[in-house]
Amino acid sequence: MVTSGSCAPDPDIAAAGLEGNPFARASELPYGLPDFAAIRPEHLLPAFRAGIAEQKALLARLAAAQDAPTFASVLEPLEHGSPVLRRVTPVFFHLVACDGTDELLEIEKEIAPELTALDDALHLDARIFARVDALRRAAEDGTVALSPEQRHILERTHQRFVLRGARLDDAGREALAALNQEISEAQTAFSQAVKKDLKAAAVPVHEESQLAGLDAAQRSAAATAAADAGLEGWLLTLGLPTVQPLLTSLEDRAVRERLYRASVERGTATWELAPRIASLRARKAELLGFEDFAALAVADRTAALPVAVEDLFARAIGPAMANVERERERIARRAAEDGVDELAPWDWAYYADRVQREDFAVDRAELSPYFALDRVLEDGVFHAAGQVYGLRFTRREDLAAHHPQAAVWEVHDADGEGLGLFIGDYFTRDTKRGGAWMTSLSLRSHLEGTRPIVTNTMNISRPAEGEPALVTLDEVRTMFHEFGHALHGLLSDVENPSVAGTAVPRDVVEFPSQVNEMWALRPGIVEHYARHVETGEVVPPELLERVEAASLWGEGFATVEYLAAAVLDWRWHRIGADVRVEDPRAFEAEQLEVAGLAHPLVAPRYRTGYFHHTFSGGYAAGYYSYFWAEAFDADSVAWFEEQLAAGVPLREAGDAFRAGILALGGSRDLLEAYRAFRGRDREVRYLLERRGLA
Repeated sequence: MVTSGSCAPDPDIAAAGLEGNPFARASELPYGLPDFAAIRPEHLLPAFRAGIAEQKALLARLAAAQDAPTFASVLEPLEHGSPVLRRVTPVFFHLVACDGTDELLEIEKEIAPELTALDDALHLDARIFARVDALRRAAEDGTVALSPEQRHILERTHQRFVLRGARLDDAGREALAALNQEISEAQTAFSQAVKKDLKAAAVPVHEESQLAGLDAAQRSAAATAAADAGLEGWLLTLGLPTVQPLLTSLEDRAVRERLYRASVERGTATWELAPRIASLRARKAELLGFEDFAALAVADRTAALPVAVEDLFARAIGPAMANVERERERIARRAAEDGVDELAPWDWAYYADRVQREDFAVDRAELSPYFALDRVLEDGVFHAAGQVYGLRFTRREDLAAHHPQAAVWEVHDADGEGLGLFIGDYFTRDTKRGGAWMTSLSLRSHLEGTRPIVTNTMNISRPAEGEPALVTLDEVRTMFHEFGHALHGLLSDVENPSVAGTAVPRDVVEFPSQVNEMWALRPGIVEHYARHVETGEVVPPELLERVEAASLWGEGFATVEYLAAAVLDWRWHRIGADVRVEDPRAFEAEQLEVAGLAHPLVAPRYRTGYFHHTFSGGYAAGYYSYFWAEAFDADSVAWFEEQLAAGVPLREAGDAFRAGILALGGSRDLLEAYRAFRGRDREVRYLLERRGLA
């Protein structure tokens, strides 16, 4: 278990070969911020090797111990782990994702299998598991007294050992370790290939007339991208999902087709890696006694059983397909007005935007000048956190982030206490992984006396020098969403680092981040940041009213493209260990057809060949989590609305959500915590109503 923070003694620097290595000692910068200005690629492998050796020595001591098992003697060593490894691991993987140079990618290839082997050295050691098992029995019979948080950690740790093979015999453990190595190597290869494919798929444009429909900021970003790539003209860079934002604006149908095909046809090696990864995971699940990998994956999540996930899919697919068909009919009529007799996938976003403009008087381009990146962040995202939770943010120009394009803010609580640091990194670059995400470089833990350092990373097009960075409405929502994850880390208030912040079951990790989206266009908040970039005028209320009136337009498409990806991820992980998928594209098409999600104009949000979420490990058999967590989110938003309608002050409601959900991290069973917070279990009807499925 690798966590952030520092408590166990540091190694002998000379003996460990870490002289001059910034990972040898805890950083002396505020909040223990990694000294990015001092960190060099040559520091990474030595720190990893020293940390792995240190962790192995810790595990050996734990396995050989003969004292009576207690939380302090069995689980606290795992909470602390190797200080060096805790420091280098989050920093390295953050750098790989944000600035993955060839040198860092080579280090990743080398170190990923070693970290997998280290994890197996813990979870497949029968002696360590025997001590965990003995501690669990002692807690059950009352011999050892544990706090509620410690008991929850013990149960989670015991379950994790079992699900990772602790009860296998020697031959089984050896076979599992070999499988884990293969999976790790294949996942790393998939992740690196996706990043390269994303860069290679960018579409060059040589005639400015082909950019018709793009505004000045979009053209400027395309010119900057071309210049950065050493090309003449313009370069239309891609984001990770299938549908690219520029498809809503490009008037040239041929260019739209080029951009769409470049996106949806991405990947070469990845299409071969995906079925291999799925097959390896299926073999792993069989070895552990599960029907398939999906059953193994949900065993420690709130869904618990595959049938719960499939029931949620079943409730949504039919209504979603009906919605998307209604949208298709309206879009086809609008396209026909322009002489498009046969609607194509690359036409959907363009004409959906025209329908939104004409039927609902909502023009996305009309909104964009009101969303300047810096103002959205500081006067919007940060301001909302102040209004709801009492937080204050101060830019720390004196602290260096991991990249010159990133910046650091210090976060203070309502009483003035320093909570931690926030790092924002918003512009796209060739070395950055696609998408948007949150990372914890340090966790808040009373046991270790550490405070959180959290990051948000996105891929917003960088404007030309001297021009403001404008973001779309979707990007505004993404900024609020990712900051919801950051709040989960910043406001965590637990004893042990293993349950801090976002250390919750995978299928509810998106819950707090989705809730935070509710503030993006909230009256009293949106006026604070949505000001015209040239005139400074506040966004007109009638424009926001039109946006609200049009909120369900496009929901059919959004739900179907998401469900198609979620079901695709799920079906890849329901194959048996004896199944060999020879043609992944045919498998993809067949599974969508069987699920009732095959639509000629709506592709999955992520196709198999660039489904980074699932084939790089994090969301394997877990992409359903966004929908699953949204049920908690929609129910919680309804709670906020009920509180505010009853006259409860916003800060009071925010503090209740903070104490009942955010502060707990993973220190308590989420279903129990939610029941205590809400006074009942979640109700799915709010999700169905939100998406127009009820």
